[in-house]
Amino acid sequence: MFFDSYLWAYLLAITLLTVSPGVDTLLVIRNTVRGGFRDGVLTSVAICLGLFVHAVVSAGGISLILMQSAWAFSLLKLAGACYLVWLGGKSLYAAYRGVSGLKLEEGRIRHRRVSAWTSLREGFLSNVLNPKTVVFYMAFLPQFIQPTDPALVKSLFLAGLHFVIANIWQLILVLMVRRAFNWLSRPRVGRAFDSLTGSVMVFFGVRLGFDS
Repeated sequence: MFFDSYLWAYLLAITLLTVSPGVDTLLVIRNTVRGGFRDGVLTSVAICLGLFVHAVVSAGGISLILMQSAWAFSLLKLAGACYLVWLGGKSLYAAYRGVSGLKLEEGRIRHRRVSAWTSLREGFLSNVLNPKTVVFYMAFLPQFIQPTDPALVKSLFLAGLHFVIANIWQLILVLMVRRAFNWLSRPRVGRAFDSLTGSVMVFFGVRLGFDS
């Protein structure tokens, strides 16, 4: 039921999707710069936990309802767009004030202390409020679920594989950012990074809000 002939095709497709740059990638990098390894990892885990929500929604057919109900889908899009603009605005404000996620402590540049709840909330909501993920799971997962398979169990299994692959990739990103910490800790670089990530997030949010 689980390890059928379609599994390898699914793994290849989901891996290519995972490594494609997007909002999740940007958020993991941003939060790793802000709060270090712990912030980046918690953000990654929270993002991937959202995949199970989409899997359950897809299996239950709620995604179909959202796609067929213009006002419900528009409301979801608006919520996701506003959240991205809010995250981007925070980065732009940090760049404007010249206070990135770093601070001077005992003569050394260190990450700021960020609560686990903040990391988890930002990661989880950025994924769950993304309507494109809803549409993708609704269109993609059924291609790998046979009529004889229990839809919910198989959807959760496929989401679990996506969870593992995405966390591995995002952990690699976290480690890469850590290696570049000394460079990113320079004030001008930090402000430029905040400006870039903030602008891209706001752009994604505005585009999502006006996307038909």
